[in-house]
Amino acid sequence: MLFTFYKYHGTGNDFVIADNREGTYNFDTATIKHLCKRNFGIGADGLMLLQNKKDYDFEMVYYNADGNESSMCGNGGRCLVHFANLVGIKKSEYRFLAIDGEHYAEIQIDGKIRLKMQDVPAISSHKGYHVLNTGSPHYVKEKNELADANVTIDGSTIRYSEDYKQEGINVNFVEVTGPATIFVRTYERGVEAETLSCGTGVTAAAIVCAHNDLGFNNIDVKTLGGKLSVEFEKHEDGSHTNVWLTGPAVNVYKGEMDLEMIGK
Repeated sequence: MLFTFYKYHGTGNDFVIADNREGTYNFDTATIKHLCKRNFGIGADGLMLLQNKKDYDFEMVYYNADGNESSMCGNGGRCLVHFANLVGIKKSEYRFLAIDGEHYAEIQIDGKIRLKMQDVPAISSHKGYHVLNTGSPHYVKEKNELADANVTIDGSTIRYSEDYKQEGINVNFVEVTGPATIFVRTYERGVEAETLSCGTGVTAAAIVCAHNDLGFNNIDVKTLGGKLSVEFEKHEDGSHTNVWLTGPAVNVYKGEMDLEMIGK
C-alpha cells in the first residue's frame, strides 16, 4: 500500500500527518514506530490522522513516536488544523475532537494557529516542582542557566523515577527570563527524548509561571524550536480557564512511502 503523508512541524516539534477521512489507514504499533523512526523511516516526534467525526469538523488521532496512542499534543493540534484547511476543510474557526475532549481553534491573519486547550482545575505543588495536566500530564521545575542543561538525562531521571515510571510524565524545565517571558525545554514521554518544543508542556510552564496573581495572563515562550504564546485566566480557587496556545504550523513537504517495504 502506498502511504501518502505530509510532514509538518510546530516550532520544531515534527509530525507525520495523513488524511484518514475514508478510513484507509489502520496502523499497528510497529508500523507507526517505524514511520516515526529517524534515519530508517520518515522521522517524526509523532504521527497524526485526520478523521471524520459526527458533529465536529474533524477528529484528531495522535500517536507518539513509540507507536502508542498518546494524550493531547498542543503543537500537533495546531498543525492538524492547518492541515485540515489545506485538504479542503476551509474555515477560519474550527471545532474538533481529540483524546482529551473538545477543542476550538482559529487561523489568524498572520497564519499562526490559536488553539484552545483544556481548563486546568488545579496545580499540585511540591517542594521545588509542580505537577499539572494540560491535556497531558506535566512536571514543571524552574532551572537557571537552562541553555546548558542536559535535559535528556535530567528529564529521563524524573520520568523513570518511582513516582512516574509506570504511567510516565512529561518533564519541563523552565527559566523565567522577564516579567512575562519564559524559556522552556521538555523531555517527552513516548518520544523518550528532548523535543524542540512541546505545546502542552509550554502551556503547563506558562501556567506555573503566571505573572498576574489573578485574572488575565499572557506569557511569551521561547523553545529550542521557536516562539509560542500562552494566554489564560487565573482564578482565586486555583483553576485556570480560557487557555489558548498560539504559534506557527508549517507544512514542510508532501511525500509517499510504500508500506510494503517496511521491515525489508
